[in-house]
Amino acid sequence: FSQIGTESAWRIQNTKSIFEAAKDRNIEILYDDAKQKQSNQLKAIRSFIVYQVDVIVFVPIVSDGWDNVLQEAKDANIPVIVIDRQINADPSLYAGFLGEDGFEQGKSAAKFLINKCNNSPKKKFNILELAGTANSSIAVSRAEGFREIIEKDARFNFIHSEDGDFLRSRGKEIMDKIIAKNGGLKIENNSIDVIFSHNDPMTLGLLESLDEHKILPKNTIIISIDAEQESIDALKEGKLNCVVECNPNLGPTLMDLVQKISAGETIPRSTYMQETVFTEDD
Repeated sequence: FSQIGTESAWRIQNTKSIFEAAKDRNIEILYDDAKQKQSNQLKAIRSFIVYQVDVIVFVPIVSDGWDNVLQEAKDANIPVIVIDRQINADPSLYAGFLGEDGFEQGKSAAKFLINKCNNSPKKKFNILELAGTANSSIAVSRAEGFREIIEKDARFNFIHSEDGDFLRSRGKEIMDKIIAKNGGLKIENNSIDVIFSHNDPMTLGLLESLDEHKILPKNTIIISIDAEQESIDALKEGKLNCVVECNPNLGPTLMDLVQKISAGETIPRSTYMQETVFTEDD
């Protein structure tokens, strides 16, 4: 199992879920933490092939660059399951995908925003987007899902989008820079009416920045994705308006797939986790 790192509470719980489910099924895990580097993942997967493991599972940091190592796994007759993030690769090189539907998560965020703004007297809304890791499938799909809904509505305008790499420190850094440059929660004299953040750590980082600068974003709608406990607490406190769940607990479902594929059975091309949306109205 190659994990991308320990950058968030979500990621830590994701790994924990997999280890706990494996223990329950008496499945041994050979584990590698890629520390946010694709090169480390490629080395890890090749070492798994040398060890002749039964199944390889990995969370791809980015979407591209996997074909060669997946071909090596296929040549060694080791099935591969991709989890959490999707890849751009020949589908015949891996057994299936398990994770969230980022496109639907983006759409859920946009639907909440439109419903909320329908009750507002304002006619125009400026959006700041904190995007996830560049070239990762989940950042791309969340952005695309959000835009599919929002771009049909002329009231909304993206005034800035920046890659925060899914990191809390980057969320804070981006907001610090915006406040310092513009003297508040605005960009070039345009108020920021909406913040759409691709994950909770970046959201929590920007909330830290707002708190340090003593800015109360009462008129700014803030939407996040993940549903870490700290983010749900912020929602309860009125600091966020909507949190779209991204379920980290892939472990039990993953072990079902591992056992099926080890028994020579075919697994579904894609398996999506059940998820919900938490809002200020709940």
